[in-house]
Amino acid sequence: MKKIARFLVGVKSELRKVRWPKKKEMVIYSLATISFILFFGIFFGGLDFILASIKTLVK
Repeated sequence: MKKIARFLVGVKSELRKVRWPKKKEMVIYSLATISFILFFGIFFGGLDFILASIKTLVK
């Protein structure tokens, strides 16, 4: 039980050292993440469509 208590105390002290992002930074990070997801979703969706079309034409 002492090990668990020591661990939790250590976790708490480490969390105090963390530099949490500000609201503006979180908005920027979130928009960047959503942009990358949309870009790669459209890219790979388009690539899949093109390759499926080519496969259909070859048959």
